Amino acid sequence: MRIATWNVNSITVRLERLLAWLERSQTDVLCLQELKCDAAAFPTAALRAAGYEAAVHADGRWNGVAVLSRVGLTDVVQGLAGGPAFNGSAEPRAVAASCGGVRVWSVYVPNGREVGHPHFAYKLAWLSALRETVAADAAGGTPFAVLGDFNVAPTDHDVWDIAEFEGATHVTEAERTALAELRGVGLADVLPRPLKYERPFSYWDYRQLCFPKNRGMRIDLVYGNAPFVAAVSDAYVDRDERKGKGASDHAPVVVDLAVAAG
Repeated sequence: MRIATWNVNSITVRLERLLAWLERSQTDVLCLQELKCDAAAFPTAALRAAGYEAAVHADGRWNGVAVLSRVGLTDVVQGLAGGPAFNGSAEPRAVAASCGGVRVWSVYVPNGREVGHPHFAYKLAWLSALRETVAADAAGGTPFAVLGDFNVAPTDHDVWDIAEFEGATHVTEAERTALAELRGVGLADVLPRPLKYERPFSYWDYRQLCFPKNRGMRIDLVYGNAPFVAAVSDAYVDRDERKGKGASDHAPVVVDLAVAAG
C-alpha cells in the first residue's frame, strides 16, 4: 500500500494538480489538510471518477481535512474526543478512517500564531486531545498512523536555520514536548528520505524565494504505531510537487507499506 499526507492549501485551487498527482503517484490512501472548502463544495464526484472514496470534515474556512482511499473506507470519525474549541468554534481539523486494513487520522494542527497568543494555548490543548483520542488505536495490533500538518518541527534539524526561529512558534519546547507525549502513546516518527538535499523538508514559504533556496521546514509528519512502522518499506518527500505555478506551499510525504490492502 502507498499512503501519503499533503497539505493541499485549497483543494478547489489545486484539484487538477491533485488528480494528476494521484494518477502519477498511484497513492492508495491520501490524507489531505487545509481544504478551504465546505463539505458541499468538496469535489466528491471528480475524486470518485478517479477511483477514490472520501471522508471529509470541512466547513468552508481555512481549515478542513479529508481521507481519500481507493482500497475501502469505513469507520469514519470526525473531530477529536473532547477536542478544544477556539473562539467558540470546534474547527474541522481531524478525521479518521479505516482503509484496506490500515487505520489513519488526517490532522491539521493549529498554527499557534505567536507564543503567548490564545491560539498557542489552543494548539497545545488540541495536541493533548489528539493524544487522548488516538491512544487506544496506537496501542492496538492494527497498523495505525496519524498523518498531517503538525505545524511543529520535531528537532532543530527540521528547520533550515534554527537561529531564524528564535522566539517563534513551531520550534518551542512546549510544542516539542506535546509531540513527544503524543509519541509516548506508542507512535514513532516515520522519517522520510529527501529526494534532494540532505534534509527532508516538507514546507517552504511562498515568500523570499524560500523554495529555490531550500529554506524549508519538516512539519508534515507521519506517526505510526509498531505494526505500521514494521511494514514501512520506503518513505520520501515528493519535493517535485512543490515546483511550478500553482503549487501548494507543502509537498506530499509518501510512505510505502509492505502489506496488501485487505
